[in-house]
Amino acid sequence: MGQQRARKSQHKLFTYSGFAFLTKIVKQVNGGFEPVGEKELVAIEDIDNDNMLVIICDEDGYAKAQTKPLSNEEAKKIFEKMIIEGFKEFRGMVKAIK
Repeated sequence: MGQQRARKSQHKLFTYSGFAFLTKIVKQVNGGFEPVGEKELVAIEDIDNDNMLVIICDEDGYAKAQTKPLSNEEAKKIFEKMIIEGFKEFRGMVKAIK
């Protein structure tokens, strides 16, 4: 189930960025593991002074899909387009692969 949810997010992010990694398919909960959540929230993260990632995560911040490093300008354009088209912003700490 987690893999299906993450792959769905990967495909959505691909339509915006032209490239997307599948990241986490499970999350740690109460000492065990569960599939990543069904909700799709978008976040943007700095990775250095010149590059950012756009990430689709679940309600707990577990990244399901992320872009390759993008210029700050390109990442912000993608993020803003996703927000305009209905994605909600995730405002917590994202658990992503960087």
